[in-house]
Amino acid sequence: MVFALERLGFTVWAVPTVILPHHPGHGPVEKTVPEENRFARLLEALIQDGRAADVAGIVSGYLASPAQAEAVAELVRSVKSARPDALYLCDPVIGDRSGLYVAAELAAAIRDALLPLADIATPNAFECAWLAGEGDAAEPDLAALAKRLPPPVVLVTSAPAMLRGGIGNLLVDEGGALLFEHPAVATAAKGTGDLLAALLLARRLQGRSWSEAAELAVSSVAEIVAGTARAGADELMLPALQTAFVRPRVRVDVRRLGSRTG
Repeated sequence: MVFALERLGFTVWAVPTVILPHHPGHGPVEKTVPEENRFARLLEALIQDGRAADVAGIVSGYLASPAQAEAVAELVRSVKSARPDALYLCDPVIGDRSGLYVAAELAAAIRDALLPLADIATPNAFECAWLAGEGDAAEPDLAALAKRLPPPVVLVTSAPAMLRGGIGNLLVDEGGALLFEHPAVATAAKGTGDLLAALLLARRLQGRSWSEAAELAVSSVAEIVAGTARAGADELMLPALQTAFVRPRVRVDVRRLGSRTG
């Protein structure tokens, strides 16, 4: 997230919610979690002395405890009080198709404390269904479930695609639903959801509409994933492929979806 935002010209104040030697998707790992009161004080210190008004956007991703969710919620409220046009993107990192991989109490805290404050959320398909109360649905109507969530805009990542051999990202807002599709690429690299969230926020802060921001962000991630796969790397090759942040070249098909009836 930090490198992507900085590459697109933004100054980033980053606070770690957990310290890991490598992405947990590569296997079991011992993690270091900041003490809860210390984490909250770090967030408070960021915006002391009137600095809250300098914050244009906030993005939260993986959290380690319900207390962290409450601390992030307090930060968002403070920033929005000082700067009402500041954007908050909540990436609710709680699980995948195999189920929750965080404690149910943490998932509930993200749902109850953070989603109501968010201008946009970027859950994957499983997370969208779980947060909407339909975690057991075999074939959920993701557009309908996304509309149940509190944020006015939701981008559902890893959504089913209509394109053969493709992968989709579903943008849902008051104007309807748009499906952004591109060919799927097999890769062992992790972190695509984090990267997409950062790029989506960056493009919106640059003045794009949410649909334009989503198309650019999806194209950038697709290009980086494809380049990483060609190199046989198991970590996203962000420095080597950084031009994809600025001028993405992968074509993204955009489809407007109708509502399901009956």
